[in-house]
Amino acid sequence: MFAKERHEAIINILKKDGKVIVKKLSEEFSVSEDCIRKDLKTLESQGIVERIYGGGILARKSANIPGVKLRKYYNIETKILIAKKAFELINDGDVIFLDISTTNVLLAEFLNESPKKITVITNMLDVLPILNNSENNIKVICTGGILDKEISGFVDPMSIENIGNYNIDKAFIGSCGVNVFDKSITTLSIEDNFAKKAIIKSSKKIFLVMENSKFYYDGKFKFADLYDIHSIITESSPNEDISNFLKELNLEII
Repeated sequence: MFAKERHEAIINILKKDGKVIVKKLSEEFSVSEDCIRKDLKTLESQGIVERIYGGGILARKSANIPGVKLRKYYNIETKILIAKKAFELINDGDVIFLDISTTNVLLAEFLNESPKKITVITNMLDVLPILNNSENNIKVICTGGILDKEISGFVDPMSIENIGNYNIDKAFIGSCGVNVFDKSITTLSIEDNFAKKAIIKSSKKIFLVMENSKFYYDGKFKFADLYDIHSIITESSPNEDISNFLKELNLEII
């Protein structure tokens, strides 16, 4: 096996497991441990691996997420899986909050097609036309405020103040990054940061809706700790290390 092929194989293992062990890789690829260390050094120089004692972990990256208008076309199948799981958690009579998240747009579509009698509060513009259907049983409340066209939502002081007026049963919140090791949940803008904090403060149960890939990214602004939420809704269980860490925090993965 050439070095390039070995590097690609190591990257695939990192994406699956989140870490690699030098000794195990040496045995798997039938090369010396020194050879594997050189491989990891090369991948570290490319920003792919962060070396640790005895191996390496997938390097964390700074989130650089495009606006909602583009993002809603990314990873659609994965987001549908997450939205379906979230939908199953909503019961008749619930007052829910749909935060600015392209997954929540899909969740709104499931709700629109269902007979559930609920109240939906949202600060996301894209949710409103979906739920503006006289045939459904959904009462819709928009936080209002000044529209931020980049994120297709309302995160200005007026909107944030309005969020504090509601008593929310279940909030479904998006994120651009989660670091389980320092327990931080992050977003990209300071305005969205304050809006999410307000949603959490006004909600009885908080569900984070996110793809598994977000476990390896960090945003600029921390809006919550993992202790602040009740469950993470994602497409499948994350790697073993992350899963075990979340279990220690008694945080449910749905």
